[in-house]
Amino acid sequence: MRWRRIVGGWTIPLALFLLPATIAASSSSQFVYKKQYSMGTVYEIVAYSPSVNRATHAIDAAFQAIVALDHMMSNYDAQSDLSRLDREAHFHSVRVPPDLFRVIQDSLVYSRASEGKYDVTVAPLVDAWKSAIRGGEPPSAAKINELRGCVGYRKVQLIPADRIEFHSPCLRIDLGSIAKGYAVDRAVEILRSQNIQSALINAGGSTLYGIGAPPGSAGWSIHLRDPSGRVKPEVILRDDSVSTSEQEEESLIDADKLGHLIDPVTGEPVRSDFAVSVVAKTATATDGLSTTLFLMGPNDGSQLVRELPDVAAIWISPMGKARVASTGPKILLHQSQGGDP
Repeated sequence: MRWRRIVGGWTIPLALFLLPATIAASSSSQFVYKKQYSMGTVYEIVAYSPSVNRATHAIDAAFQAIVALDHMMSNYDAQSDLSRLDREAHFHSVRVPPDLFRVIQDSLVYSRASEGKYDVTVAPLVDAWKSAIRGGEPPSAAKINELRGCVGYRKVQLIPADRIEFHSPCLRIDLGSIAKGYAVDRAVEILRSQNIQSALINAGGSTLYGIGAPPGSAGWSIHLRDPSGRVKPEVILRDDSVSTSEQEEESLIDADKLGHLIDPVTGEPVRSDFAVSVVAKTATATDGLSTTLFLMGPNDGSQLVRELPDVAAIWISPMGKARVASTGPKILLHQSQGGDP
């Protein structure tokens, strides 16, 4: 399965980043590292524990949950629960698994907060632009206008505790902008249930969560994506998450990377030079918000951050201009050439 999220993020490979911590680990704290391909990316988990067997078992259980979510939420797998929902929920309520209900419910929070700038029902527009990038004709203004009529988070009705209905004949959901973060949160829940108190989960370098801290450290030090190479932002994760979104140059020509760069308001691809990183208490929040704030831009996005508890965001331009908005978490900048982008 391929997820089409365009993101920047962590700039240091996980295994390399963890080497000093491995050397520093005491004899009572053992180091376990494993990786798993799922949702179109590589998930990496490292855990410290007095018991190698416990940590190994916990990591394996976390990966099993991630793979199960992949099968549930894939829009490439015609047999997935999401694909079935997209086929059957038009003017008819469909029962879905609790995880799928919850992640769609969470996505609607960010849709409302951004007044529709972020919208997981953008799939019909994404598919039209994918066809154009792969060699077809760009959608006409009339076609874009028609497809925009299929899009709209307000047309999704949640019927607790496990049913969803679409009030549209052509609406479809694509969870590529938030499912990876949700999977990270499920992995965190499983690791904690297995009494793992120090771990780092990395979803393809775009979304990370730090449980506790590595031995001898205050937290997990993460260097964020910086297109300028001048700002060098850093966060210290301790029971929180960070995600990064950006538009890479190749995304303009690679259909599989178009994803949620489509603005549901205009129906056209968004083009922005900024890399956006978000810190929050859950990976679902950072994954969804990094896309939301990328689409909103630094002006409107900063205002949204100020309305949310325990969130921080940084926009960085290729020229090294940075804007930070925060209601709690700290983003460290290691040079003085910041300023409003």
